[in-house]
Amino acid sequence: MGIYSNNIKPILQRKDILIRLIVINVCIFLILAIANIAKLFEINITDIILNYIAVPAQLDILLARLWTPLTYMFVHENFLHILFNMLMLYWFGQIFLSYFNPKNLGSLYILGGLAGALLYVLSFNAIPLLIKMNYVPMIGASASVMAIIFAVAFYRPNQEITLFIFGRVKIIYIALILFVLDFIGLGSLSNPGGHIAHIGGALMGYIYAKQFLKGKDMTKWLNKTIDWIVNLFKPSLSKPKKMKVKYKNREADYEFNKRKRNEAEDIDRILDKIKASGYSSLNAEEKKRLFDASNK
Repeated sequence: MGIYSNNIKPILQRKDILIRLIVINVCIFLILAIANIAKLFEINITDIILNYIAVPAQLDILLARLWTPLTYMFVHENFLHILFNMLMLYWFGQIFLSYFNPKNLGSLYILGGLAGALLYVLSFNAIPLLIKMNYVPMIGASASVMAIIFAVAFYRPNQEITLFIFGRVKIIYIALILFVLDFIGLGSLSNPGGHIAHIGGALMGYIYAKQFLKGKDMTKWLNKTIDWIVNLFKPSLSKPKKMKVKYKNREADYEFNKRKRNEAEDIDRILDKIKASGYSSLNAEEKKRLFDASNK
C-alpha cells in the first residue's frame, strides 16, 4: 500500500492522461508477472485472470463477458510487447497532444481499441480460414496505439520526427509502413488476430483525423460519457442552503418606494434649512433624522 500511495497514486491523480494510460498498462503487466510466479507451484492464476480480461472471438463467450473489449487494451504478458507499445504511445502521444487535448487522447485510445476488437471478432467469425483456427483471446494496446499514430499522421501528414540513422522522417510514412507490415503479416497466420486489430485501430485513427479536419470530433460523446462516470465517483459536496428570510408585514414595492422618496425629500428639506440658517437652527428631531440618514 505504501508503494501505491507514495508513488503510483500521485501519478494517477495527475491530469496527464498519457502518463496515466502508461501507468495503468504497466501496473496490469506487473500484476500478471507476479501471478506467473504461482506457476512454480503448478497454480495457473494468469490464465484464469486472462480468461476474464482478454477479448475472446467466440460470440457466446463474448456475450457473457461484454467488458473484455474494453479491458483487453490495457493488458500485456510479454515484456517486449508492452515496451514497444508504451514507447510508441509515449512518442506519438506527445505529438498528438500538441494538436489535440488530453480528453481526445484518452477517448481515441478507447475507440481505437474497440475498433480493433470489433474487426478481430468479425474476422474470426466471417473469414473461413480464421474460423477453422483455434480461438486465442486477444490482449494488447496495439490497436489503441495505432489509432493515435494514424490520427496525428493524417491530421498533420507533414509533421516530422527524427529517427536514429534515418534522420528526419514524416510521420505519415511511419504510419503507412506500420500498416503495410500488418497487412503483409496477415498472410503469415502467425498472429492474425493482432494484425487485424492493428488495422482496425489504424482505420479508426484515419477516420478520426479526416472527420476532425471537417470540424467533427468523434470523441465528443465519449468525453461526456467518461466525465459523467467520473463524476459519479466523486464525493458529492453538499451545497450550502440558501438562507431564507421571512419578513413580517413585508412592504409592497410601491409602498417602499414611496417611503424612501419621502425620506429623501425630508433630508433635502433639512439640508436646505442648514444652508439657509445653519446647523444650530435644527430641532432635536431634525438632527436625529440627519444623523440616522448619514449612517445608512
